[in-house]
Amino acid sequence: MRLRNFGQRSGLQVNPVSIGAMRLPEDCVDSVALIRHAIDSGMVYIDTSRGYGESEFKLGRALKDGYREKVILSSKCSPWIKNVRGDDDTSADSVRRRIEETMTRLDVDCLDFYQVWNVNSREHWEEATVKGGMVDGIRKAMDEGLVRHTGFTTHDSAENLLEYLPQADWCEAILVGYNMLHLSYGPVLEKARELGIATIVMNPIGGGKFAEQSEVLGRLAAEVGAVSVADLAARYVLSNPNVDTILCGINKPSDVDDTVASAERPAFTGDQMRRIRAFFDEEMSRENVSFCTACKYCMPCPTGINIPGIMGLVYEDRFLGLKESAKGSYRWQGKVKADACIQCGECEDKCTQNLPIIKEMEYAASEYGG
Repeated sequence: MRLRNFGQRSGLQVNPVSIGAMRLPEDCVDSVALIRHAIDSGMVYIDTSRGYGESEFKLGRALKDGYREKVILSSKCSPWIKNVRGDDDTSADSVRRRIEETMTRLDVDCLDFYQVWNVNSREHWEEATVKGGMVDGIRKAMDEGLVRHTGFTTHDSAENLLEYLPQADWCEAILVGYNMLHLSYGPVLEKARELGIATIVMNPIGGGKFAEQSEVLGRLAAEVGAVSVADLAARYVLSNPNVDTILCGINKPSDVDDTVASAERPAFTGDQMRRIRAFFDEEMSRENVSFCTACKYCMPCPTGINIPGIMGLVYEDRFLGLKESAKGSYRWQGKVKADACIQCGECEDKCTQNLPIIKEMEYAASEYGG
Protein backbone atom coordinates (compact mmCIF):
# COMPACT_ATOMS: atom_id res chain seq x y z
CA MET A 1 0.00 0.00 0.00
CA ARG A 2 1.17 3.50 -0.77
CA LEU A 3 1.26 6.16 1.94
CA ARG A 4 -0.91 9.23 1.42
CA ASN A 5 -1.34 12.49 3.29
CA PHE A 6 -3.51 12.18 6.39
CA GLY A 7 -5.17 15.50 5.73
CA GLN A 8 -3.00 18.62 5.79
CA ARG A 9 -3.39 19.79 9.37
CA SER A 10 -1.83 16.73 11.01
CA GLY A 11 1.32 16.62 8.87
CA LEU A 12 1.08 12.80 9.01
CA GLN A 13 0.84 10.11 6.36
CA VAL A 14 -1.28 7.00 6.45
CA ASN A 15 -2.02 3.95 4.33
CA PRO A 16 -5.49 3.61 2.79
CA VAL A 17 -6.44 0.76 5.17
CA SER A 18 -6.23 1.17 8.94
CA ILE A 19 -6.93 -0.94 12.03
CA GLY A 20 -10.33 -0.82 13.66
CA ALA A 21 -9.75 -2.40 17.07
CA MET A 22 -13.34 -2.82 18.22
CA ARG A 23 -13.77 -6.51 17.36
CA LEU A 24 -10.43 -8.07 18.26
CA PRO A 25 -10.34 -11.81 19.08
CA GLU A 26 -11.32 -12.71 22.62
CA ASP A 27 -7.98 -14.37 23.30
CA CYS A 28 -5.20 -11.87 24.06
CA VAL A 29 -2.47 -13.97 22.41
CA ASP A 30 -4.52 -14.21 19.21
CA SER A 31 -5.18 -10.47 19.34
CA VAL A 32 -1.50 -9.61 19.68
CA ALA A 33 -0.59 -11.81 16.72
CA LEU A 34 -3.39 -10.35 14.59
CA ILE A 35 -2.55 -6.73 15.43
CA ARG A 36 1.10 -7.29 14.56
CA HIS A 37 0.11 -9.02 11.32
CA ALA A 38 -1.97 -5.96 10.39
CA ILE A 39 0.91 -3.59 11.17
CA ASP A 40 3.37 -5.79 9.25
CA SER A 41 0.92 -5.65 6.32
CA GLY A 42 1.20 -1.86 6.24
CA MET A 43 -1.64 -0.62 8.42
CA VAL A 44 -0.51 2.53 10.22
CA TYR A 45 -3.47 4.18 11.95
CA ILE A 46 -5.16 2.35 14.87
CA ASP A 47 -8.61 3.32 16.15
CA THR A 48 -9.56 2.09 19.62
CA SER A 49 -11.63 3.35 22.55
CA ARG A 50 -12.06 3.10 26.30
CA GLY A 51 -15.44 1.64 25.45
CA TYR A 52 -14.13 -1.29 23.37
CA GLY A 53 -13.81 -3.80 26.18
CA GLU A 54 -10.22 -5.05 26.54
CA SER A 55 -9.07 -3.51 23.26
CA GLU A 56 -6.69 -1.00 24.82
CA PHE A 57 -5.05 -3.68 26.99
CA LYS A 58 -4.56 -5.98 23.99
CA LEU A 59 -3.08 -3.16 21.93
CA GLY A 60 -0.74 -2.32 24.79
CA ARG A 61 0.66 -5.85 24.62
CA ALA A 62 0.85 -5.84 20.81
CA LEU A 63 2.71 -2.54 20.60
CA LYS A 64 5.77 -3.78 22.50
CA ASP A 65 9.00 -4.79 20.76
CA GLY A 66 9.17 -1.73 18.52
CA TYR A 67 5.62 -1.84 17.15
CA ARG A 68 4.57 1.34 18.96
CA GLU A 69 6.92 3.37 16.80
CA LYS A 70 5.32 2.05 13.60
CA VAL A 71 1.79 3.31 14.18
CA ILE A 72 -0.48 6.31 14.69
CA LEU A 73 -2.31 5.35 17.88
CA SER A 74 -5.74 6.86 18.51
CA SER A 75 -8.26 6.41 21.32
CA LYS A 76 -11.42 8.23 22.33
CA CYS A 77 -14.15 8.56 24.91
CA SER A 78 -17.15 10.69 25.85
CA PRO A 79 -19.41 10.52 28.90
CA TRP A 80 -22.59 10.18 26.85
CA ILE A 81 -21.27 6.90 25.39
CA LYS A 82 -19.07 5.48 28.17
CA ASN A 83 -19.48 6.80 31.70
CA VAL A 84 -16.50 5.25 33.47
CA ARG A 85 -17.01 6.99 36.81
CA GLY A 86 -20.21 8.33 38.25
CA ASP A 87 -18.83 11.87 38.16
CA ASP A 88 -17.66 11.73 34.52
CA ASP A 89 -18.87 14.75 32.60
CA THR A 90 -17.88 16.88 29.61
CA SER A 91 -15.37 19.01 31.53
CA ALA A 92 -11.69 19.40 30.75
CA ASP A 93 -10.79 17.74 34.07
CA SER A 94 -12.93 14.69 33.30
CA VAL A 95 -11.42 14.16 29.84
CA ARG A 96 -7.96 14.51 31.39
CA ARG A 97 -8.74 11.55 33.69
CA ARG A 98 -9.82 9.47 30.72
CA ILE A 99 -6.67 10.37 28.76
CA GLU A 100 -4.42 9.35 31.63
CA GLU A 101 -6.37 6.12 32.18
CA THR A 102 -6.15 5.22 28.49
CA MET A 103 -2.40 5.83 28.48
CA THR A 104 -2.10 3.44 31.45
CA ARG A 105 -4.25 0.79 29.75
CA LEU A 106 -2.22 1.08 26.55
CA ASP A 107 1.03 1.35 28.53
CA VAL A 108 2.27 4.31 26.49
CA ASP A 109 3.61 7.72 27.44
CA CYS A 110 1.86 9.57 24.61
CA LEU A 111 -1.21 9.20 22.38
CA ASP A 112 -0.91 10.23 18.75
CA PHE A 113 -4.64 11.10 18.69
CA TYR A 114 -7.28 11.50 21.34
CA GLN A 115 -10.73 12.24 19.97
CA VAL A 116 -14.18 13.24 21.14
CA TRP A 117 -16.23 10.08 20.63
CA ASN A 118 -19.57 10.14 18.83
CA VAL A 119 -20.59 13.77 18.50
CA ASN A 120 -24.13 12.81 17.54
CA SER A 121 -26.10 16.01 18.08
CA ARG A 122 -25.78 19.76 18.34
CA GLU A 123 -25.95 19.37 22.12
CA HIS A 124 -22.93 17.06 22.07
CA TRP A 125 -21.03 19.51 19.88
CA GLU A 126 -21.73 22.42 22.21
CA GLU A 127 -20.84 20.39 25.31
CA ALA A 128 -17.54 19.29 23.77
CA THR A 129 -16.47 22.68 22.46
CA VAL A 130 -17.64 25.03 25.23
CA LYS A 131 -14.90 26.84 27.15
CA GLY A 132 -13.54 24.47 29.79
CA GLY A 133 -15.02 21.48 27.98
CA MET A 134 -13.62 18.33 26.44
CA VAL A 135 -11.76 19.97 23.57
CA ASP A 136 -10.05 22.38 25.96
CA GLY A 137 -9.00 19.42 28.10
CA ILE A 138 -7.56 17.58 25.11
CA ARG A 139 -5.73 20.67 23.90
CA LYS A 140 -4.18 21.17 27.34
CA ALA A 141 -2.97 17.57 27.23
CA MET A 142 -1.52 18.35 23.79
CA ASP A 143 0.34 21.35 25.24
CA GLU A 144 1.81 19.05 27.88
CA GLY A 145 2.91 16.43 25.36
CA LEU A 146 0.47 13.69 26.40
CA VAL A 147 -1.50 13.89 23.14
CA ARG A 148 -0.21 14.94 19.73
CA HIS A 149 -3.39 15.44 17.67
CA THR A 150 -7.16 15.53 18.07
CA GLY A 151 -10.44 15.31 16.18
CA PHE A 152 -13.86 13.73 16.61
CA THR A 153 -16.04 10.86 15.49
CA THR A 154 -19.68 11.37 14.62
CA HIS A 155 -23.07 10.10 13.53
CA ASP A 156 -24.63 13.58 13.50
CA SER A 157 -26.49 14.86 10.45
CA ALA A 158 -24.47 15.94 7.44
CA GLU A 159 -26.15 19.36 7.64
CA ASN A 160 -24.92 19.92 11.19
CA LEU A 161 -21.42 18.70 10.39
CA LEU A 162 -21.10 21.05 7.44
CA GLU A 163 -21.85 23.85 9.88
CA TYR A 164 -19.42 22.61 12.56
CA LEU A 165 -16.36 21.92 10.44
CA PRO A 166 -15.49 25.51 9.44
CA GLN A 167 -15.60 26.42 13.16
CA ALA A 168 -13.33 23.54 14.21
CA ASP A 169 -9.84 25.00 13.77
CA TRP A 170 -8.69 22.50 16.42
CA CYS A 171 -9.87 19.43 14.48
CA GLU A 172 -7.24 17.41 12.60
CA ALA A 173 -9.29 14.28 11.79
CA ILE A 174 -12.92 13.25 11.46
CA LEU A 175 -14.34 9.72 11.47
CA VAL A 176 -17.70 9.04 9.77
CA GLY A 177 -19.61 6.09 8.33
CA TYR A 178 -19.73 5.82 4.56
CA ASN A 179 -20.40 2.95 2.16
CA MET A 180 -22.22 2.01 -1.05
CA LEU A 181 -25.64 2.17 0.61
CA HIS A 182 -25.02 5.15 2.89
CA LEU A 183 -23.55 8.17 1.12
CA SER A 184 -24.98 11.03 3.18
CA TYR A 185 -21.55 11.99 4.52
CA GLY A 186 -20.09 12.48 1.05
CA PRO A 187 -20.33 16.30 1.27
CA VAL A 188 -18.81 16.15 4.77
CA LEU A 189 -15.79 14.22 3.49
CA GLU A 190 -15.40 16.76 0.70
CA LYS A 191 -15.59 19.73 3.08
CA ALA A 192 -13.13 18.12 5.52
CA ARG A 193 -10.68 17.50 2.70
CA GLU A 194 -11.03 21.13 1.59
CA LEU A 195 -10.22 22.29 5.14
CA GLY A 196 -7.19 20.00 5.50
CA ILE A 197 -8.90 17.69 8.00
CA ALA A 198 -7.96 14.01 7.72
CA THR A 199 -10.88 11.75 6.75
CA ILE A 200 -11.41 8.29 8.20
CA VAL A 201 -14.29 6.03 7.15
CA MET A 202 -15.86 3.43 9.41
CA ASN A 203 -18.07 0.58 8.17
CA PRO A 204 -16.92 0.67 4.53
CA ILE A 205 -18.12 -2.95 4.27
CA GLY A 206 -21.41 -1.95 5.90
CA GLY A 207 -20.44 -3.38 9.30
CA GLY A 208 -19.85 -6.73 7.61
CA LYS A 209 -23.02 -6.51 5.49
CA PHE A 210 -21.12 -6.69 2.21
CA ALA A 211 -19.04 -9.64 3.35
CA GLU A 212 -22.17 -11.76 2.88
CA GLN A 213 -22.58 -13.79 -0.27
CA SER A 214 -25.21 -12.18 -2.49
CA GLU A 215 -25.98 -13.30 -6.03
CA VAL A 216 -27.43 -9.89 -6.86
CA LEU A 217 -24.43 -7.90 -5.66
CA GLY A 218 -22.06 -10.60 -6.90
CA ARG A 219 -23.21 -9.93 -10.45
CA LEU A 220 -22.55 -6.22 -10.01
CA ALA A 221 -19.09 -6.95 -8.59
CA ALA A 222 -18.21 -9.13 -11.57
CA GLU A 223 -19.50 -6.49 -13.99
CA VAL A 224 -17.13 -3.82 -12.66
CA GLY A 225 -14.16 -6.15 -12.20
CA ALA A 226 -14.29 -6.65 -8.43
CA VAL A 227 -13.30 -10.07 -7.11
CA SER A 228 -16.06 -10.19 -4.49
CA VAL A 229 -18.84 -8.09 -2.99
CA ALA A 230 -16.51 -7.11 -0.13
CA ASP A 231 -13.87 -6.05 -2.66
CA LEU A 232 -16.54 -4.04 -4.50
CA ALA A 233 -17.52 -2.27 -1.28
CA ALA A 234 -13.97 -1.51 -0.12
CA ARG A 235 -12.80 -0.26 -3.50
CA TYR A 236 -15.92 1.86 -3.93
CA VAL A 237 -15.06 3.81 -0.78
CA LEU A 238 -11.33 3.87 -1.52
CA SER A 239 -12.06 5.28 -4.99
CA ASN A 240 -13.47 8.44 -3.39
CA PRO A 241 -10.58 10.96 -3.50
CA ASN A 242 -11.90 12.60 -0.32
CA VAL A 243 -11.25 9.47 1.77
CA ASP A 244 -7.80 9.22 3.36
CA THR A 245 -8.21 5.83 5.02
CA ILE A 246 -10.83 3.21 5.86
CA LEU A 247 -11.04 1.21 9.06
CA CYS A 248 -10.82 -2.55 8.78
CA GLY A 249 -12.45 -4.13 11.81
CA ILE A 250 -9.97 -6.95 12.32
CA ASN A 251 -11.02 -10.24 13.90
CA LYS A 252 -9.10 -12.77 11.80
CA PRO A 253 -6.13 -12.70 9.41
CA SER A 254 -8.30 -12.78 6.29
CA ASP A 255 -9.88 -9.46 7.37
CA VAL A 256 -6.44 -7.92 7.04
CA ASP A 257 -5.33 -9.76 3.92
CA ASP A 258 -8.51 -9.27 1.91
CA THR A 259 -8.84 -5.55 2.67
CA VAL A 260 -5.18 -4.85 1.96
CA ALA A 261 -5.56 -6.72 -1.35
CA SER A 262 -8.52 -4.50 -2.24
CA ALA A 263 -6.48 -1.38 -1.47
CA GLU A 264 -3.69 -2.58 -3.74
CA ARG A 265 -6.04 -3.05 -6.70
CA PRO A 266 -6.75 -0.10 -9.00
CA ALA A 267 -9.32 2.48 -8.01
CA PHE A 268 -12.56 2.22 -9.97
CA THR A 269 -12.73 4.36 -13.07
CA GLY A 270 -15.37 7.02 -13.53
CA ASP A 271 -17.40 4.64 -15.70
CA GLN A 272 -17.22 1.90 -13.08
CA MET A 273 -18.30 4.29 -10.33
CA ARG A 274 -21.21 5.51 -12.44
CA ARG A 275 -22.28 1.91 -13.10
CA ILE A 276 -22.29 1.14 -9.38
CA ARG A 277 -24.32 4.23 -8.62
CA ALA A 278 -26.78 3.47 -11.42
CA PHE A 279 -27.34 0.05 -9.88
CA PHE A 280 -28.21 1.44 -6.44
CA ASP A 281 -29.80 4.74 -7.46
CA GLU A 282 -31.81 3.56 -10.43
CA GLU A 283 -32.14 -0.17 -11.04
CA MET A 284 -32.40 -1.24 -7.39
CA SER A 285 -33.52 1.98 -5.74
CA ARG A 286 -36.42 1.61 -3.35
CA GLU A 287 -38.52 3.88 -5.56
CA ASN A 288 -37.89 1.83 -8.69
CA VAL A 289 -38.57 -1.49 -7.00
CA SER A 290 -41.70 0.06 -5.42
CA PHE A 291 -40.65 -0.54 -1.85
CA CYS A 292 -40.45 1.47 1.37
CA THR A 293 -38.58 4.76 0.92
CA ALA A 294 -38.44 5.47 4.67
CA CYS A 295 -40.65 8.56 4.33
CA LYS A 296 -41.93 7.78 7.87
CA TYR A 297 -45.52 8.72 7.14
CA CYS A 298 -46.42 5.37 8.73
CA MET A 299 -45.05 6.51 12.06
CA PRO A 300 -45.59 6.54 14.95
CA CYS A 301 -46.58 2.92 15.40
CA PRO A 302 -49.05 2.47 18.29
CA THR A 303 -46.92 -0.33 19.75
CA GLY A 304 -43.58 1.40 19.12
CA ILE A 305 -42.26 -0.66 16.20
CA ASN A 306 -39.60 1.08 14.07
CA ILE A 307 -41.47 0.32 10.86
CA PRO A 308 -39.09 2.08 8.40
CA GLY A 309 -36.07 0.43 10.01
CA ILE A 310 -37.52 -3.06 9.72
CA MET A 311 -38.77 -2.39 6.20
CA GLY A 312 -35.22 -1.37 5.32
CA LEU A 313 -33.96 -4.78 6.43
CA VAL A 314 -36.63 -6.49 4.31
CA TYR A 315 -35.48 -4.41 1.31
CA GLU A 316 -31.83 -5.45 1.78
CA ASP A 317 -32.89 -9.08 2.18
CA ARG A 318 -35.38 -9.32 -0.67
CA PHE A 319 -33.81 -7.06 -3.29
CA LEU A 320 -30.08 -7.10 -2.50
CA GLY A 321 -29.82 -10.70 -1.28
CA LEU A 322 -28.43 -9.77 2.16
CA LYS A 323 -30.61 -12.01 4.30
CA GLU A 324 -28.03 -12.96 6.93
CA SER A 325 -27.11 -9.33 7.39
CA ALA A 326 -30.79 -8.46 7.84
CA LYS A 327 -31.06 -11.12 10.52
CA GLY A 328 -28.03 -9.75 12.30
CA SER A 329 -29.25 -6.16 12.15
CA TYR A 330 -32.76 -7.03 13.33
CA ARG A 331 -31.66 -7.24 16.96
CA TRP A 332 -30.64 -3.56 16.84
CA GLN A 333 -34.13 -2.38 15.89
CA GLY A 334 -35.05 -1.41 19.43
CA LYS A 335 -36.74 -3.40 22.17
CA VAL A 336 -40.02 -3.51 20.26
CA LYS A 337 -39.71 -5.87 17.30
CA ALA A 338 -41.99 -6.80 14.41
CA ASP A 339 -43.77 -9.48 16.43
CA ALA A 340 -45.36 -6.68 18.48
CA CYS A 341 -47.56 -5.76 15.49
CA ILE A 342 -51.26 -5.82 16.48
CA GLN A 343 -52.37 -5.52 12.83
CA CYS A 344 -54.32 -2.34 13.52
CA GLY A 345 -53.74 -1.14 9.96
CA GLU A 346 -52.93 2.47 10.87
CA CYS A 347 -49.56 2.28 9.09
CA GLU A 348 -51.08 0.87 5.90
CA ASP A 349 -53.72 3.61 5.85
CA LYS A 350 -50.94 6.23 5.93
CA CYS A 351 -48.46 4.51 3.58
CA THR A 352 -48.06 6.59 0.41
CA GLN A 353 -47.09 3.47 -1.58
CA ASN A 354 -49.89 1.25 -0.29
CA LEU A 355 -47.41 -1.38 0.91
CA PRO A 356 -48.59 -4.50 2.79
CA ILE A 357 -46.77 -3.47 5.95
CA ILE A 358 -48.61 -5.96 8.17
CA LYS A 359 -47.45 -8.86 6.00
CA GLU A 360 -43.91 -7.47 5.96
CA MET A 361 -43.92 -7.33 9.77
CA GLU A 362 -45.06 -10.96 9.83
CA TYR A 363 -42.24 -11.82 7.41
CA ALA A 364 -39.62 -10.02 9.51
CA ALA A 365 -40.79 -11.62 12.75
CA SER A 366 -40.74 -15.06 11.13
CA GLU A 367 -37.47 -14.74 9.20
CA TYR A 368 -35.36 -12.63 11.56
CA GLY A 369 -36.89 -13.15 15.00
CA GLY A 370 -35.03 -16.35 15.79
